[in-house]
Amino acid sequence: MRLDFNLDLDFLQTKSPPLLGVDISTSSIKMVELGDAGKGLYRIERYTIEPLAKDTVADGNIANPDAVAEAIKHAWRQMGTRIKNVALALPAAAVITKKIIVPAGLNENELELQVESEANQYIPFALDEVNLDFQVLGPAANSPDEVEVLIAASRKEKVDDRVAAVESAGLKALVMDVESFATQTAYELIAPQLSSGGQDQAIAIIDIGSTMMHVTVLLNNQSVYMREQTFGGNQLTQEIQRRYSLSSEEAEIAKRNGGLPENYEAEVLQPFLGNLALEVFRALQFFFSSTQFNRVDHIFVAGGCALIPGVEEAILQRTQIPTAIANPFAGMAISSRVKPRQLALDAPMLLTACGLAMRRFDP
Repeated sequence: MRLDFNLDLDFLQTKSPPLLGVDISTSSIKMVELGDAGKGLYRIERYTIEPLAKDTVADGNIANPDAVAEAIKHAWRQMGTRIKNVALALPAAAVITKKIIVPAGLNENELELQVESEANQYIPFALDEVNLDFQVLGPAANSPDEVEVLIAASRKEKVDDRVAAVESAGLKALVMDVESFATQTAYELIAPQLSSGGQDQAIAIIDIGSTMMHVTVLLNNQSVYMREQTFGGNQLTQEIQRRYSLSSEEAEIAKRNGGLPENYEAEVLQPFLGNLALEVFRALQFFFSSTQFNRVDHIFVAGGCALIPGVEEAILQRTQIPTAIANPFAGMAISSRVKPRQLALDAPMLLTACGLAMRRFDP
């Protein structure tokens, strides 16, 4: 999926400029730079993860623009790159998307007029309050004389907040994507790890961050279902904080680095993993009951919660569906600046940033 929300002017050149993928999430800034390794292979050149203070970003909205800009600036310096062009993404909840059918053969101006006319029906804001974009997906399923077009719209302030943050950090926003579409792009790197490249299989990507769980189900690289629900790693942090009388910062560090009392695993971690697996199970049941699908063939777990030991076993046990940790870098070349072992640990948190970084290879 390729959407740009009217930022992507430089991409009209025949060759795309170098580009960094920048994922602004609730807990951190993730930054990824990919290169071309030749023979159809990519190489991860650099990446970094810069933590954000609590409540800097809340519910996908930037609450403290100065702190976000400072974190982006620090992350960029840590990367040691010269590239200043970036691809960003909006949370799916901040974007209204709609597929429409239009006559085939329209020129660009006619298509824009048709899209604006259709958008007026579906978007509950005045068009001058939104950033509107569209992409032709291909021929309509039942009619050779028509094409399917994806419309995407977001309130201008949602786009402007993210653009302002990167510009305050001295970088330039070229692309504004949608997080779920960036995940879909990154899945193209994971699909070859499956039998038959995942062809005709329903694949669930469960991205569990600090506060939200994002569920995307793909069939042949096309999204057939998306849902967000409130659940995340902060619930484990809060329980550690409560149980062991720690500050939220101390609890977060202890969660990541260990060193908690012996009863932690049995009394805190296992109940949390049980709840997490139950949330995934419920999300899939909701998928089955609200679509024509009745099975998922494989689950990939992404986000910060994918780093918690035992998470894939807990989900497999509850759902009885083969489960793995998402790693879009598994088939990539790795530059000498990147530590392979650390990358393998961090990979599931970098799914969105990796999908955004792949925008530099757009035709």
